[in-house]
Amino acid sequence: MNPQQTRRQFIKQSALAAGALALASDNLLAGPATAKRTATDLVPLGRTGLKISRLAMGTGSANGHTQTALGREGFTKLIHYAYDHGIRAFDCAESYATYPWIAEAIKGLPRENIFIQSKMQHPPQDVLAAVDRQRKMFNTDYLDSLLVHCMIEPGWTGKWQSALDGFDQAKEKQMIRAKGVTCHSLPALRTAVESEWTEIHQVRINPQGVRMDGPEQSVWLAEDPGHAIAPVLAELKNMRAKGRGVIGMKIIGDGAFVRPEDREKSIRFAMSRPELDAIVIGFKSTAEIDEAIERMNRALAETA
Repeated sequence: MNPQQTRRQFIKQSALAAGALALASDNLLAGPATAKRTATDLVPLGRTGLKISRLAMGTGSANGHTQTALGREGFTKLIHYAYDHGIRAFDCAESYATYPWIAEAIKGLPRENIFIQSKMQHPPQDVLAAVDRQRKMFNTDYLDSLLVHCMIEPGWTGKWQSALDGFDQAKEKQMIRAKGVTCHSLPALRTAVESEWTEIHQVRINPQGVRMDGPEQSVWLAEDPGHAIAPVLAELKNMRAKGRGVIGMKIIGDGAFVRPEDREKSIRFAMSRPELDAIVIGFKSTAEIDEAIERMNRALAETA
């Protein structure tokens, strides 16, 4: 073997090794690359131990009549389109007109891959029996999340106390995986935040202040949006500090945001809020699903 050639090979190999070591060192110093966030990411829901797609599909626009206007077949196709495009969470309620249609709509979707959230608006005498009826209605062994629906009065937890205990029993029996509340007034929202029972909040939030929680009930159209949303934002921070799961709703102003620029503004605002784990939007067409995903992806990319 040529000694000169062996020496050149040794020098070349040493240089390559040194280069590789330097590159690895640079990568360690730079830290991990920031992961790209998207509308369809599965994200932790507070400290519940559950994950939910960042974008969830609502089934209760105009109490579900917007969706039932599509007909059963059209509604089912829309649910499957949402799933095929990465939406894994579906927001339901026994008061929605779509309630009897959900089982058929989700038929064929892998149960372990979807998040089903439902709601009860009135305290039942027998919570376990009521939960069992919902499970049978949805043709599932469990609900991922069950919420007390549309609370308005301050101190509502007192009226609901026995039912809240029933929710706890249903969770212990693995009939539901998490529990929480939606509110339609600021006093009720504050009661929910103060209560240690609450695990998930579904909160009305948009930068225009439309259909937000007010001192008594809804702020239908805020003359001063900043003043309208400030107390809600304060409660969002309190929820996050307590490790609650937080889902935004009324992102499209309950359908009021017919101008694209209003939808863009609201989605950008929601994506900029670190307190929100996910948002719910009610859809009536595949085009609306496509638009929401596109707007969310763009907003998330620009706020990374």
